[in-house]
Amino acid sequence: MGLPAIEVGELTKEFDGLRAVDRVSLRVAAGERRVLIGPNGAGKTTLFHCITGTLRPSVGRVALFGQDVTRLPEHRRTALGMGRTFQISNVFTDLSLLENLVLAILGTDRRKWVMHAPVGAFDAVCRRAREGLDAVGLAHRAHQAARLLSYGERRQLELALALNSSPRVLFLDEPCAGLSPSERQRISRMIGALPRDITVVMIEHDMDVALGLADRVTVLHRGRVILEGTPAEVRTNPEVREVYFGHV
Repeated sequence: MGLPAIEVGELTKEFDGLRAVDRVSLRVAAGERRVLIGPNGAGKTTLFHCITGTLRPSVGRVALFGQDVTRLPEHRRTALGMGRTFQISNVFTDLSLLENLVLAILGTDRRKWVMHAPVGAFDAVCRRAREGLDAVGLAHRAHQAARLLSYGERRQLELALALNSSPRVLFLDEPCAGLSPSERQRISRMIGALPRDITVVMIEHDMDVALGLADRVTVLHRGRVILEGTPAEVRTNPEVREVYFGHV
């Protein structure tokens, strides 16, 4: 077996004495689809923040393909191959879809960005941005302002933004939150169709979506891992049913 895509060791995060993440350890294999589930307040998003660099853990270690990234800032982790979406929609609403993607690409590009140059001056970047929009079904809206998108379409744009950083590991924080059933199905199909050279780690409350996409599932409760297993093992585990659904 090769190096795990993500390895987290005894990771803890405290806020003024409150332990939001409590000695979490996990290994995610390259190419794996790992889903984190648990009730509200279980520590899922805080764990994401610590792994991706938004927050510094109080204790513990984070490694990306064997490289210790625990103390690296978020932008350095992005450059090394971590991409992510957020729980709350996060796009530039006054810019076009194409401009949103061009900015995302240039933000991780080593070439000098000339602030006063028009978007059209970056031919190769624009081609890549259009390809990114096409991959999520939004190419026909490339020149429309992002504020005109539905909430589900914004989620599609965010997925394109994350993918255009060429991630080796993609972190998705509730990509289907707030979507209609048809939108959830569309986003799920897009995630399911991602190539296996991209490792996916996802938080998702919709159990049908989560267990339908996962190779393995990590269940968190009160900041701790209470179970890791296959979707079938999670579905039949009485402790999971108790903490997640409130009954056995």
